Amino acid sequence: MKFLFIWLAQWRKEVGVAMAMLITLVGPFLLKPKDTAVPAHYDRRLVIVTPHHERIRDEFGRGFARHWKARTGETVFIDWRVPGGTSEIAMMLKSEFTAAFQHHWTRTRGKPWTAEVALSCLNPKALATDPARVEFLGSNVGIGLDLFFGGGGFDFQIQSEVGTLVAQSKTGTGLKEIRQRHPDWFTEAVIPEKTSGEPFRDPQDRWCGTCLSSFGIVFNRDVLRRLGIKKDPNQWRDLADPRLQGMVALADPGRSSSVTKAFEMLIQQAIQENIARLTQAPGALKPEAIEAVGIRQGWVEGLSLIQRISANSRYYSDTSTKIPLDVMRGDAAAGMCIDFYGRSTEEALRQADGTSRVGFIMPIGGTSISVDPIAMLRGAPDPELATAFMEYVLSDPGQRLWGFRRGTLGGPEKGALRRLPVRRDFYTPELTALMSDGAEMPYEKAKAFVYHPEWTGPAFSAIRFLIRVLCVDTHEEQRLAWKRLVQSDFSPRAVEIFHDLNRVRYDTTLGDINKVIRSRDKVAETQLARQLGDAFRRNYLLSAKLARQGQ
Repeated sequence: MKFLFIWLAQWRKEVGVAMAMLITLVGPFLLKPKDTAVPAHYDRRLVIVTPHHERIRDEFGRGFARHWKARTGETVFIDWRVPGGTSEIAMMLKSEFTAAFQHHWTRTRGKPWTAEVALSCLNPKALATDPARVEFLGSNVGIGLDLFFGGGGFDFQIQSEVGTLVAQSKTGTGLKEIRQRHPDWFTEAVIPEKTSGEPFRDPQDRWCGTCLSSFGIVFNRDVLRRLGIKKDPNQWRDLADPRLQGMVALADPGRSSSVTKAFEMLIQQAIQENIARLTQAPGALKPEAIEAVGIRQGWVEGLSLIQRISANSRYYSDTSTKIPLDVMRGDAAAGMCIDFYGRSTEEALRQADGTSRVGFIMPIGGTSISVDPIAMLRGAPDPELATAFMEYVLSDPGQRLWGFRRGTLGGPEKGALRRLPVRRDFYTPELTALMSDGAEMPYEKAKAFVYHPEWTGPAFSAIRFLIRVLCVDTHEEQRLAWKRLVQSDFSPRAVEIFHDLNRVRYDTTLGDINKVIRSRDKVAETQLARQLGDAFRRNYLLSAKLARQGQ
């Protein structure tokens, strides 16, 4: 009998393990949504890499599939690839294209793969006569992806210069083909090349904006009032209010170029304010020196403001979508985010009387209007289908999906996307009446802020790096110092040490720091990050000590 019980116990254990394995294998199929976007049979497949969230992918995937079916009778499957934000996508593209070119170089061309070839093939600064660079730009090397859809214009311009984006494939498809079919779309009246200094499309047709984006502050009125803040924020500097300690939500710029763009706008505003002030009271400055001085002073003031906002933050999230969710739940009082995330959260909590405890604002004079582009990747498996998708996104049906309310003719099926169409001709009284945010009139608001790419554009990657060493890597020490500063009523010497930015002045950043970042030498970049991070960490600890002593 004893052996029988032992056998039964072992048998139950084995059956339990077998059942667990069975559930692991069968579970994904049982839990698979009934409305999955993968058709049982499809004639063609389009592979798109994107940082866009699920609702955008769902609406455009369904809309294009229906459009293509009506046009050709074919069933198309949109294979979305979402490796992360634009920074993760950029790293993936670099890795995959390098590997693909290595195969082409060694197998197709029969040439040896060397460190020099690996560095030059995707290097836009390589000599125009460099054999590997010439070979890559003349090839149709692909990585199994058709389109890059969504992100920031900066990322798309970088990929264009690298050579991973193309205007036209060898079969005569691409944005260049779309321009020939619809020349009226690529004009100042519809999709301008630039607006208030921001590029909206590539003059060489390698990428084109599809919808508009701006940056602002999402905030929870209930939490703000509880903290004793009676007025809604309307400027970036409002996020530096000491009463917001531990209640500001930020995303890591290292994970998202859109977040870096928001910080760049903050710095640009500080520069513009300094130039305006110096213009009114130049003192001993000559007129031709005002801009240069204003840029350098504004750079330091902008970074100082970023330090204070960061010191108020409770975390640096890996994803920007977390920010409005935490603000909505009341876990944070306010945060920096992209406009459509903020507006969507505000709308989700809107009461019957039209009020909402969550609000969103674009800082006055503190943000530009930029675009989310689309482009065809080199070696696209189905360039014809890729071209058709880009044409659909830029056409009337695609632009309606971005901005129209749910239930309107041509609008989204499951819910408003709360994005603003890129096409200027959509901002007519008849069409804006059908939009969720038709009153925004972005092309009018864009006039309030002129982006100067020559000021901070060359330092865009450096800004991401500086926020890492100034704020992200040193966040614990920074928050401690800020807490002590607030408690000491901002002791002068402690404040001076907290904001000691001599190591990252404008000229130093565009010179030595940029040189390391652009060298692509990760060892050198890591060493510089450690060196600067340690220096700022010491500053914050010293600031905390001085503040505690009342100095």
